[in-house]
Amino acid sequence: MMHDAAHRGGSFGRIGKVWPRYGIAFACDTVPVESSPVRCVSAARVMLIIIAATLALFGTIALGDGVYIAAKAALAQQLLHTAWDRARSGAVSPRPWPWADTYPIARLLAPAQGVDLFVLAGASGRTLAFGPGHHDGSAQPGEDGNVVLSGHRDTHFRFLRNVHLGDALALETVDGRRHPYRVRSTAIVDYRKLVLSRSADQLTLVTCYPFDAITPGGPLRYVVIATPDDQVKESRKPRSGSSP
Repeated sequence: MMHDAAHRGGSFGRIGKVWPRYGIAFACDTVPVESSPVRCVSAARVMLIIIAATLALFGTIALGDGVYIAAKAALAQQLLHTAWDRARSGAVSPRPWPWADTYPIARLLAPAQGVDLFVLAGASGRTLAFGPGHHDGSAQPGEDGNVVLSGHRDTHFRFLRNVHLGDALALETVDGRRHPYRVRSTAIVDYRKLVLSRSADQLTLVTCYPFDAITPGGPLRYVVIATPDDQVKESRKPRSGSSP
């Protein structure tokens, strides 16, 4: 029979092929190719299937991680908003979640960029994951002196790349007051040479630079300095003889 099939131009695959390295066995035709739809599954095709399945698995995992991170960030902002409301009601250092080592102390507003961010106490890496952080040792929001805030260039402080001289900024404190500022300068500085005055009455915003760097870190910082907007302050003062 085998002789006759070969004589008719038929061909026979191998009865079986084993790849010891992968532990995969491929079953081959046992009848002439011309008279059967059965074909040997090539090693290349199987490997492509395995690679595609692996990539699909990793893609699903990555998508799940992305959804989880986005959901976590959204939930954190809701909890920060609740903590801010508690602070406005008189609560002292209200933690947004039980294990938090920070709490909201102000809101940073940049109307031209549509920015409204909670400012958090401290500037540790854990804190900056949820919002701009206030540097210990600098003036408290609403007080005279240099209020220094830091934020990540690719999240909360990415808007700084679109800030221009003369833009309005503001800090809202827990007492409901808004303290207006006007951007006076921007600079790219090596952090090892960055010296900030404590006595200067200003708002200083600091983030890493360049904004589109592929790898994080590096010595450069983008620094935005804003000074109190006296014109806005004057316009908010009650006129003589008028009720406050």
